[in-house]
Amino acid sequence: MNTANIKRVACIGAGTIGSSWAAYFVTKGISANIQDINDEILKKAEEQIMGHLRSLLVYGVINEEQMQESRKLLKFTTNISEAVSDVEFIQESVLERYDVKEKIIEEVDKYTSDKVIYASSSSGLLATRLQQYSKYPDRVLVAHPFNPPHLIPLVEIVKGKASEESVQTAASFYKSIGKIPIIINKEVPGHVANRLQAAIWRECIDLVLNGVCSVKDVDSAVCYGPGLRWALMGPNMIFHLGGGDKGINGFLSQLQGSFETWLADMATWDIFPDDTGEILASGLKEEIGTNTINDITKWRDSKLINILKDLNLI
Repeated sequence: MNTANIKRVACIGAGTIGSSWAAYFVTKGISANIQDINDEILKKAEEQIMGHLRSLLVYGVINEEQMQESRKLLKFTTNISEAVSDVEFIQESVLERYDVKEKIIEEVDKYTSDKVIYASSSSGLLATRLQQYSKYPDRVLVAHPFNPPHLIPLVEIVKGKASEESVQTAASFYKSIGKIPIIINKEVPGHVANRLQAAIWRECIDLVLNGVCSVKDVDSAVCYGPGLRWALMGPNMIFHLGGGDKGINGFLSQLQGSFETWLADMATWDIFPDDTGEILASGLKEEIGTNTINDITKWRDSKLINILKDLNLI
């Protein structure tokens, strides 16, 4: 399918992720049919979407006219057939459970052709298993966004047994609306980005539990150290630069031994230690101070937008 022909998307599931996806699509001029099981959920979704649009207006990403035009591109329904019958692309963001997604996929199959890509916003479910639920497995794939999708560019496309045409069409579509898709050729739990997050978070937790530093200080170590560089380039490129004229091989020749010493001393547990939540919550209370979750979210989004502007990604 020519991605220029994708003018209307169905957003199945109107929770946090689905609403954020919908806000993103309409700001790119793509009509969005938002579907969920009842009007109460849809009303909340509309409030969330309009909140996202207003924040984009406040931060200068869109203007008043674009906000009003984006609002006109939204359609809400509890009926799956109504949501998917006239679309060229489906972005599903329902509950992260196989049984729930199975029912949705089977229902969607009744009202769409095999040419309409079904992209599941799954953070860890296997594409090959989701494909088993469809009579059109070639068009089903995982397309995992990073939260919040209306701001973060990354989309992880897990192909499983989807056709190469479907994978490339999805990637081209996401690129055409400003996303940065990566294609995951081999299924692994958590895809790529969540595995990286899990590895870093485990070490952060372990440092706190072992009394090396506080929750606030370990967060500061990430934010004001490697995190600043990670906004610009990945660790492989960072260390390649660190090797100077000799590149990554020069870096390894100098620091491989040090890294191996650090790795040998790092956490390896795969079950969260007792009291992890309680200890982190106590530390976060200190870090948060008098701010509310809403205050922090607004601050985060404003800073994300500034970074994205500097990188010409918004």
